[in-house]
Amino acid sequence: MTFEEIVQAIDDFVWGIPLIVLILGVGIYLTVRLVFLPIRKLPRAFRYMFQKEEGAGEVSSFGALCTALSATIGTGNIVGVATAIVAGGPGALFWMWLAAFFGMATKYAEGLLAVKYRKVYPDGHTLGGPFYYIENGLGRRWKFLAVIFAVLGMCVGLFGIGTFSQVNSITDSVGNIFSSAPALALFGREYNIAVIIAGVVLTVIVGLVLFGGVKRIAKVSEAVVPFMVILYVLVCLVILGANVTVIPQAFAQIFVGAFNPRAVAGGIAGSFFVAMQNGIARGIFSNEAGLGSAPIAAAAAKTKEPVRQGLVSMTGTFLDTLVVCTMTGLAIVITGAWNVESLQGVAVTMQAFSQGLPGILGAAGPVILMVCLIFFAFTTILGWNFYGERCLEYVAGRKKAAIWAYRVLYIMAVFIGPYMTVEAVWNIADIFNGLMAIPNLIALILLSGVVFRETKSYFRRYPTMKSAALESSIEASAEGAACRLEGDAPPGGAEEDYIPPAELAGRQWEEDPPPGAPPEENGKK
Repeated sequence: MTFEEIVQAIDDFVWGIPLIVLILGVGIYLTVRLVFLPIRKLPRAFRYMFQKEEGAGEVSSFGALCTALSATIGTGNIVGVATAIVAGGPGALFWMWLAAFFGMATKYAEGLLAVKYRKVYPDGHTLGGPFYYIENGLGRRWKFLAVIFAVLGMCVGLFGIGTFSQVNSITDSVGNIFSSAPALALFGREYNIAVIIAGVVLTVIVGLVLFGGVKRIAKVSEAVVPFMVILYVLVCLVILGANVTVIPQAFAQIFVGAFNPRAVAGGIAGSFFVAMQNGIARGIFSNEAGLGSAPIAAAAAKTKEPVRQGLVSMTGTFLDTLVVCTMTGLAIVITGAWNVESLQGVAVTMQAFSQGLPGILGAAGPVILMVCLIFFAFTTILGWNFYGERCLEYVAGRKKAAIWAYRVLYIMAVFIGPYMTVEAVWNIADIFNGLMAIPNLIALILLSGVVFRETKSYFRRYPTMKSAALESSIEASAEGAACRLEGDAPPGGAEEDYIPPAELAGRQWEEDPPPGAPPEENGKK
């Protein structure tokens, strides 16, 4: 067997029925138990995105979301969708949607637990994610599972989503644009010189940004992510507008193909399971719900409320899959680019852009896609370095030598990425994704009771959100008081200054007064 065949066999084993059932099962369970919270509270979640909040953490909630989106919205939204549709037919897009819908509840739970169980150092540095909610939420006897997750997280960053697949997709698109450029012998093979130059330039730029740390990554992400998403969605909307008459037919192909791929594409399509497997696997690659990566970024948010950050976190899955991936998928299906046998990877989406854009824009389609792809992949590379470093920090502690060594290895992986085959790159990424998700999904199931209690408590205290000012006012007046429902002592401990906010804490204050509360004020003699 060749290396590619071995990797494919491992990928098929990892992404078998048990893992698919686990991913969908956890999402369905959380969605039902939370009474479809992702649907009911999505507008409120989007309002929280842009509100500033004070609390422990290193970046704003919006900055944390952009860091997560920078890692989430990447080549999976362009190349991953294309490979899924080519392998499983248009129906793979349906399974992406399904995984994303239930994945919103999963992402909510991840963000909530990340903030609740994060570690805050005296200097303000925060560290959190699945490794800490596994250890602190489940207990020290589960630390082995946390370590496994952290090690796999480093591997995903170095060999999976973080480097190989992103860099390979960038250089592949550059090679397609500059296909007439001369070739140069390197590593025993000939490569397009444009690919080599692109790889070197990307390596240098990534190195410059990485050594700026998490705050620089957050700043770059906040500036780049909104721009790249808007640009890409606008281009896709132009394609859909130019082909509006075939959109109903495209949706028919998607829904029919989800359960009977051959009815749509005949013999070239895979089986029902292939469509489901590719749709869910690429969906996880794209939105990372259940993977456990996004909560690492969520833990760095400046917030005091775990539920609040959970709501912000779940918007990432909505934007990533239900918006960006849908745009890509529809563009590919309505143009029929997925049905051209000679095309694979980024070439499929390039064909969709070239064929779908009207007039002169069609000729510029591949270049436009290349620009979008560079933005997507570049920010994903930065975001996954952040994830990998946090995983390393959990395993090895805050050792600068270890962090610098990881960054050097990461930059080396970026340099190597252009010279790997497309099939091997995507299959390796899928394998590490699946393995990384397993410890996190186990923790989400075991800690689901915490998620439900925190959610119920928060929405009992804040049932509506009339304005950001009102919410901020409530939280400010409640700070350090019993409405935190955790029994904290009053600030300063001075009895004469201690005024219980009964209008906020309500019955909880009477049932469980905080330590030090004067008996005559809490009603208990």
